[in-house]
Amino acid sequence: MIADVLVFLKNRLNAHFHSLSGAGLADAGEDKVVFVDGDQKPDSTSFKLGAVSLLLFNIERDVINRQADNYVRVADDGLTRKVGPEININLHILFVAKFKDYEQSLHYLSMILRYFQANYYLDRQNAPELSSSIDHLVLELNTLTTTQQNELWGGLRSSYLPSLVYKVKALSFIDEGQMPVADISKIILNQGQL
Repeated sequence: MIADVLVFLKNRLNAHFHSLSGAGLADAGEDKVVFVDGDQKPDSTSFKLGAVSLLLFNIERDVINRQADNYVRVADDGLTRKVGPEININLHILFVAKFKDYEQSLHYLSMILRYFQANYYLDRQNAPELSSSIDHLVLELNTLTTTQQNELWGGLRSSYLPSLVYKVKALSFIDEGQMPVADISKIILNQGQL
């Protein structure tokens, strides 16, 4: 599911950039949003020149949006089932713009900002290509402190490049368990033994 989210966002932004090909974008036929190459030296992260690299840098558990009873769900057929607790997560993603022309880096980041300002809530009604395992996505711009930025770029072992951080909220991993829970209204007490 995590890969589905990142591929969806990458494809969505590339489609948006392709639709703006007449808006002064160089090489509009090429994908401008790419993943970081997985075949890199372990001592540093390199970002593709002439593109915006998309990178997942943190997964956090969302404890605010929890069910009251973590182990019981009512299925579509009306039966109550015992399942593992739902896990909600938030993804922290980084968009890094690396172009020869610094102004072009800023231009692409501005287009990403505008796009997610207008499309911060994505579901299958406004994004039919969204995976069936994902109900919806909410994208929220995050601002890192200078210390957090320093730690992030130090962990990537790279010099700072123009970038944006977004939080993608909240993906739900749900156990599709099939163990029916006993209906307590059908328990009969033998009063003669009390």
